[in-house]
Amino acid sequence: MRHAIDGDTLLLINGEKVRLIGVNTPEITRPQKPVQYFGKEAHLFTSQMVDGKEVRCEFEKQRRDKYGRLLAYVYLLDGTFLNAEIIKQGYGFAYTRFPFKYSEEFRKYERTARENKKGLWGAMGSPHKSGMEADIFRLDILRILIYPYSTFLRII
Repeated sequence: MRHAIDGDTLLLINGEKVRLIGVNTPEITRPQKPVQYFGKEAHLFTSQMVDGKEVRCEFEKQRRDKYGRLLAYVYLLDGTFLNAEIIKQGYGFAYTRFPFKYSEEFRKYERTARENKKGLWGAMGSPHKSGMEADIFRLDILRILIYPYSTFLRII
C-alpha cells in the first residue's frame, strides 16, 4: 500500500486506485468544493491504518467502479477489516446504494457508532465545528427519514 487518498480510497504501490466497498467517508479531494465535515479526520484515520503497510484485498463479482478504481474489501495483515473499522470508529457511513455481502453488518456498525457517538457522530454536537453543523444536522434528519432503505447521502 502506498497511501490513503482520502478516507475510502487507497493508492497501491503499482499506481492502482482502490475504492473500499460498502463505506463512504466525507470528501477531501473534490475540485472546486470545500473539504467536507470530518473529511480530514477520516483521511487521517485511514492513513494511519494503511500507509506503507502490506494489505490483503478481497473482491466481489464487480471488480471496478465507473471511474476504473478497483472495488475491494481491505484487510491488514493482523486481520483488521479496514472497511468495517472505518464505520465502527465513526469515520464513515455504510454505503448501501449497491448490494454487497456485508451490508447488514455495516448498517449495524454504523448504528452502533451513532449510538455511542463515535467519530463524526460524537463531534456533531459541538458548536465549534467550522460552520458545518447545519449540514450534519440536515444529513442526520434525512438519514432518519430514509433509513433503513438507503444509508447513502452525500454531505454537501
